[in-house]
Amino acid sequence: MNKKIIEKITKFQKISIPGNSQAVGYSALIEHFLLKVPIPQTLCAIGVHHTFKVLNNWKLFTPRHEPESSLKGHLVFALKYEGIDLCILHELFTTIKSEQLVEAILSAPTSQYMRRIWFLFEWITEETLPIPELSIGNYIEVLNSKQQWGIKGERVSRQRIVNNLPGTNKFCPLVFKNNKISQFIQMDLKKRAIESMGKIPKDILRRTAAFLLLKDSRASFDIENEVPPLKRVERWGKAIGEAGRLELSIEELLRLQKIVIGNSRFVTLGFRKKGGFIGEHDRETGTPIPEHISAKPEDIESLITGVIDFNKRAQNSLDPVITAACLAFGFVYIHPFVDGNGRIHRYIFHHTLAELGYNPLELIFPVSSAIYERMDAYRDVLVNYSRKLLPLIEWEQTRDNNVLVNNTTDAFYRFFDATKHVEFLFECVQSTLENDLPREIAFLNNYDRFKREINEIVDMPNNMIDLLYRFLSQNQGNLSKRARKREFLKLDDKEIVIIEELFNEIFNSIS
Repeated sequence: MNKKIIEKITKFQKISIPGNSQAVGYSALIEHFLLKVPIPQTLCAIGVHHTFKVLNNWKLFTPRHEPESSLKGHLVFALKYEGIDLCILHELFTTIKSEQLVEAILSAPTSQYMRRIWFLFEWITEETLPIPELSIGNYIEVLNSKQQWGIKGERVSRQRIVNNLPGTNKFCPLVFKNNKISQFIQMDLKKRAIESMGKIPKDILRRTAAFLLLKDSRASFDIENEVPPLKRVERWGKAIGEAGRLELSIEELLRLQKIVIGNSRFVTLGFRKKGGFIGEHDRETGTPIPEHISAKPEDIESLITGVIDFNKRAQNSLDPVITAACLAFGFVYIHPFVDGNGRIHRYIFHHTLAELGYNPLELIFPVSSAIYERMDAYRDVLVNYSRKLLPLIEWEQTRDNNVLVNNTTDAFYRFFDATKHVEFLFECVQSTLENDLPREIAFLNNYDRFKREINEIVDMPNNMIDLLYRFLSQNQGNLSKRARKREFLKLDDKEIVIIEELFNEIFNSIS
């Protein structure tokens, strides 16, 4: 491999290397072999100075870190300093001749890095290299647990490797370790949730759960800019309430789609048989304007099988939030259905957290509500990866103004960096525990007090108190003249003043 600055990849992927620095590791492999892959969040290069620097999305190593200019040299550098990028490795291994890799491995077959590369090639491609099985050497993890989140794994005697990858070669997003995620895990939000909710009276907790369930179901439709009938909201809320009870499977996903769609006269149920994209159409020509292009229909069943296998493999090994983010965002990128993908994607958050015992006393986390309050951040997380895929996907317009993908794209959905997705979900869970749940519980306590004190002022049935609360809430704590004349004509002026003062005293304290 030559050492020139990465001109080819600069033109293709619109990235530029700082100054006279030299591309190494994954960036050098992408440039030399013209790999069509999503560019990693951070790239590496050898700088001209003898001090390590971080400049924008580049890590500039010192000249003494420069690897030998070869396939082996850059692969070893990548695994050592950049971690495992399965999508890049997949494209590399399907681009080069296997003989090139055999030569590199046989030059140092017991090396920890060459053993990892050897294992990853056979794991990704399902092709056995003509290399004899090792009989000596300690077992080493394929995924460096100091760099990325893995599982306990199982031993593979052929390379004397512990396969601690959280998924299979059908679906295996990876998450880098960083301070932000580590701090979230140290918070032990699951334990805090269970402990704090255990102090709440059961009747209050039960009513909170019912209210949040309906609120979360409605928020899931709000995210899709839909205004469905109340019955449809309640039906989906009931489905969310059962999250975690049934095992995640293809049959379960198909069942959920039926619940989401309801009337299927105009929607074909089941996995897509055609291409799919998220975006708009040109108003005049009908040409698709994609923001995201979904997986090819022929890849869907394999990908979803991989999602289900990831769930089984990662259970009790990864933090529930990490597992939930990988599964749910992976599902929505695949977009296996014609319709209903978004709500099922968010259902998977509920399912995974509930299945892994994260929810306190069967209280369903209002994840959709938390997402709805962070729509800009949510879109940024989704678009950040989708934007990287669009230049790599070769598609043409179909007669029905859909997209037909002409190149191989399955690796883009099997293997992606889910670090930002995990950070986002942790933020939602933390906000739910520290803000949303306490706020709703405080509201119910205050609402009970409001009812009690109203009945001390005037004997009023619960449905009238509910109506009174809504009118006061809608008019900043004042009862409008229209409401007085129509619904509360029997209240005198003194009672109204006392009720308004009571309302503002109780509910102005809730943010």
